[in-house]
Amino acid sequence: VALASDARRGAAAGVIATAVYAAGVYVAPHVASTSILTASTAIRLVTFAGAGLLVGWYASRNRSLVRQLHERANEDFLTGLGNTRLFDEELANRCGDARPFTLVLADLDDFGQVNDIHGHEAGNAALQRVADVFRESAGPAAVVARVGGDEFALLTYRPVGQAVELCTRLARTLAAESLHISFGTTSYPDDGATPVELFRKADDRLFTAKLLNRNRRTVVAVR
Repeated sequence: VALASDARRGAAAGVIATAVYAAGVYVAPHVASTSILTASTAIRLVTFAGAGLLVGWYASRNRSLVRQLHERANEDFLTGLGNTRLFDEELANRCGDARPFTLVLADLDDFGQVNDIHGHEAGNAALQRVADVFRESAGPAAVVARVGGDEFALLTYRPVGQAVELCTRLARTLAAESLHISFGTTSYPDDGATPVELFRKADDRLFTAKLLNRNRRTVVAVR
C-alpha cells in the first residue's frame, strides 16, 4: 500500500496491519498471548505505521521526481513552452488521430540583430515575450513549442482561416513592441498526411513569408 500511495496511506495501512494482528490474537488466543494490549502489539504498531510512513513518503517523492523529470524532458528551458521532442510527438499523434488540424511555424524576423545590438539578455527577453503571447492566445487544446533558436510551432484544431486570423493578431501584438514575426501554415490532411510533409510545406511557406516581410520593410525604409 505504501509503495502504491503516499506517507499518510502507508501509515494508515500500518495501523490496519496492527489491528489485523490484534484481531488474530483475539480470534485465536491459543496461538499467541491472550492479551491484545501487550508490548509486542505496541511495537508492531510503531514499526508497521513507521515503515508505512517512510516507504510511502519515499515512494510518493520518487513518483513526483519522475514526473518532474518527464515534464522537464519535454520543456524548453528558456520559455517554458514545449520543446522539439514534445512537438514531434504531438505532431505524430495528431497525424495518427486523423482529425483535421493546422500547423503553424513562426520565426522572429531579424532576431540576430537583436542579439548583436542589444545583447543576448535582450534576445532571451524577446523570445520569452513571444512565448508568453503564444501561450496566452493559443487556447487550451493547442500545443505551442519552441523548435529552434527563434522558431516556434503551434498545433491547433482551428481551421486554417481561424489560424491565420490568430497569426495576424499575434503579429500585431508583437509589432507594437517592435518584434516582427513571420508565419507559415499547413493543414492536415489537405497539405499532407505525414509529419514530414506538413512540416516541410509549413517551413517553405515560412521562408517565403520572411522574404516578403523583409522586402516590404526594405521598400518602406527606402521610401
